Amino acid sequence: MSPRFKIILPLIFALLLATGIFIGSKLNFSSPVIRFMQPEKKPSDKLNSVLNFIEEEYVDTVKKDVLVEKAISDLLQNLDPHSVYMTAKDVQEMREPMEGNFEGIGIEFNIIEDTIRVISAIAGGPSEELGIQAGDKIVKIEGKEAAGVKIKNKDVLGKLRGKGGTKVKVSIMRGHSQKLIDYTITRGMIPIYSVDAGYMLNKNTGYIKVSRFAETTHEEFLEKASKLRAEGMKNLILDLRGNGGGLLSTAIKICDEFLEKGQIIVYTKGKSHAKETIKATDKGILTDTRLIVLIDENSASASEIVSGAIQDNDRGTIVGRRSFGKGLVQRETMFSDSSAIRLTVARYYTPTGRCIQKPYGKDIEDYYNEEYNRYKQGELMHADSIHENDSLKYTTQKGKIVYGGGGITPDVFIPLDTAGRTPYLSDIFVKGALNQFSFDYADKNRKSLSAMNMKKFQSTFMIDEKIFNEFRAYAEKLGVKTNLREAEVSKKVIKIFLKASIARQIWGNEGFYPILNEDDKVILKSLKLL
Repeated sequence: MSPRFKIILPLIFALLLATGIFIGSKLNFSSPVIRFMQPEKKPSDKLNSVLNFIEEEYVDTVKKDVLVEKAISDLLQNLDPHSVYMTAKDVQEMREPMEGNFEGIGIEFNIIEDTIRVISAIAGGPSEELGIQAGDKIVKIEGKEAAGVKIKNKDVLGKLRGKGGTKVKVSIMRGHSQKLIDYTITRGMIPIYSVDAGYMLNKNTGYIKVSRFAETTHEEFLEKASKLRAEGMKNLILDLRGNGGGLLSTAIKICDEFLEKGQIIVYTKGKSHAKETIKATDKGILTDTRLIVLIDENSASASEIVSGAIQDNDRGTIVGRRSFGKGLVQRETMFSDSSAIRLTVARYYTPTGRCIQKPYGKDIEDYYNEEYNRYKQGELMHADSIHENDSLKYTTQKGKIVYGGGGITPDVFIPLDTAGRTPYLSDIFVKGALNQFSFDYADKNRKSLSAMNMKKFQSTFMIDEKIFNEFRAYAEKLGVKTNLREAEVSKKVIKIFLKASIARQIWGNEGFYPILNEDDKVILKSLKLL
């Protein structure tokens, strides 16, 4: 090839390429490659124009409704971490725990060895009324095999839940019998309890565990509190650890039980919402009860309203670790298809005027990873690792210094208890070995265990070496690799959880928490403070 041709060849190729592009732009297009949209009268018109353009011109078929949902979701994510779009299914799943009920047959279950095992029949539900018992195995639903078919939790829920008044047929095996017992269960409204436990820690001190603030929480709380007062309660430890929040109105009602008339509980304020101050009434039944409130890094929102109101009014002592830091109020708006948005419309402020919302930016993942960053920085272990903002310092009426801008800092700090925590223990929890073993153990010994009362079980039943070794072998079958050194380090913790979990199979949470709390360092410290 001549040198001259080597120079000309790229030029010819470039010319052909350019010609091809020009020719291609003229072929078979009803509209030019570049076109102008209709003039937009307002910003929202631009979004509609884009959606219409995509629907008309995009290379592949797309569903406009899917694009709209994605656009709404992305739009809200750019506002703050708690403004969200929810599909109709999301709305239903989020509302049930807050409403305090759902429609179904009324059982707690677990899938063990590919079989649906009844953990308990919920009190007042249709299954309990028909005589379905803890330990029963559901092997057929509507005549179809439900055991040995690799059924998943979501599949069971889909088959057993349904509109109230509708019926579902189940076939059950009980005990060691191979005979099937058939039940036709009429679905009904099933309560979801949000107060997990309420009992006396000693002759003067009661304990109430609230897991969330739902519509029924105040009623449940009053029932427990009244019972404990009748048993001699003078002091109360209110456990809000791990309580991610719930309804503002319910948190206000709980605060009202402790505060004197006229004391501020909370106030809210937003751009389009004038300041609204909520004060206590004269209806509280626990105004003279000494109070300790337990919080941790997973206590959020409504839990922070309660702990903030108690702290700012010098009404009680807050014990634990700094709370999550959610000080935003959402309002829900429904669409005609039952989907909804929850939009932040205001901030809430504690009685001293502090907003405890932690900072947030555009990265939602960073916002929710903040707890892990606290752990890395040593805050969960050392009180002096908590960095307060002096510009957000407030003072209570009795002169106590409190801070805004990032959760409720407890009056008494208790570090995260890491004793006995090993990778072996973590694997046990991940694989569900504790729950499965405790169910099997309780099922095999249900008669003898049920013959005891809870107090006798608590004082006399022991997890001996025989039971511990049986558990270790059981866990290994579930894929938990035995590490003898780590098993020894975690032995005390495992034994406590085993005993508490077995008690839960017989007496529910009222059996679980009294045993678990015996060695709880936060509760032990709280008792010393009273």
